[in-house]
Amino acid sequence: MKKLIIRTPSGNSAIYCGAGAFAARAGQLSERRLFVVTDSNVFALYSGVINEYFGSCPVHVMPAGERSKNQRRLFSILADMSKSGVTRSYTLVAMGGGVVGDVAGLAASLYMRGIDLVQIPTTLLAQVDSSVGGKTAIDFNGVKNMIGAFYQPSEVIVDPMFLKTLPAREVRCGLGEIIKYGALDENIYEKLTKNAGRLFEESFAEDITYDCIAHKAAVVRADERDTGGMRKTLNLGHTTGHAFELYYKRRSHGEFVLIGMYYEIYIAAKMGVCDPAYGRSLVGLIKKVLGAVPGYDDAGRAALFAKFDKKNTENSQVSMVVPAAPGRSEELVLPVGEYCALISECAARIKEKEI
Repeated sequence: MKKLIIRTPSGNSAIYCGAGAFAARAGQLSERRLFVVTDSNVFALYSGVINEYFGSCPVHVMPAGERSKNQRRLFSILADMSKSGVTRSYTLVAMGGGVVGDVAGLAASLYMRGIDLVQIPTTLLAQVDSSVGGKTAIDFNGVKNMIGAFYQPSEVIVDPMFLKTLPAREVRCGLGEIIKYGALDENIYEKLTKNAGRLFEESFAEDITYDCIAHKAAVVRADERDTGGMRKTLNLGHTTGHAFELYYKRRSHGEFVLIGMYYEIYIAAKMGVCDPAYGRSLVGLIKKVLGAVPGYDDAGRAALFAKFDKKNTENSQVSMVVPAAPGRSEELVLPVGEYCALISECAARIKEKEI
């Protein structure tokens, strides 16, 4: 088990990563006053584990899935906390994937103006990305993560034991974020290319998780609240990915990140920003995870949702972070019309098997 500390102006997070992390840390957590939030999928798989370590604590089980990431579920959690007599001396334990971490984390930030938060991510995506860094949010008015807060967990407990029960789709979802980190970090990129045949192996996921966390930790230390520009790099692939996710809804978040990255690599290469050989290498990794990338008939219409991305400074422009070379990314800002036209062009070329 490895330990990493993220020190930020608003608070410090201790991240425990590796086999045995859950048993080691959960045993100590059980000595505190806890309120546990999890979802129906995790509870079905791990109710015995939850009862063993947190059995005497109130547990809120929310329906699994992105549809629970809304104000109704947020206030349901807050109401349960109040009914259970939760005070400022309590710790909220968010045990689940990204949706649980986001909604429960926001509840912890709001209840009595903030109580202690511990994240126990149970999906690959949550372990490598969303549980770390203090971003909490719900979706609102059809826009992802519109309402939220920066709220650092005091602890993040990352244990590969939870990956053993993940379906293949959830593994692909996590690999979407891992490949994103490969497009940002040269060492992770090299590890991905050298182990391209092992991407779906549990041992590989366990090995590379800490590398992704360490990269994000360095970014969060330097730019906790996404004001200095560095944290914006973590949105690579997300501008188009989020737009497609909002419009099509049929895939997981991580899969849409990979699809968004593919389309944005096309734009970056066409505009001379991304080194062609490097772009082809990243596309190869994306296809190893996804197989075929879809060439949507109405991709230009779906791309219009990018107007609502929080990174944009104007509604008439779309901002996206794209890979440029190993270990280097750049920000592209395009007029909405030009961006949508390029997305449509990429989709058409995919359909014609030209790329």
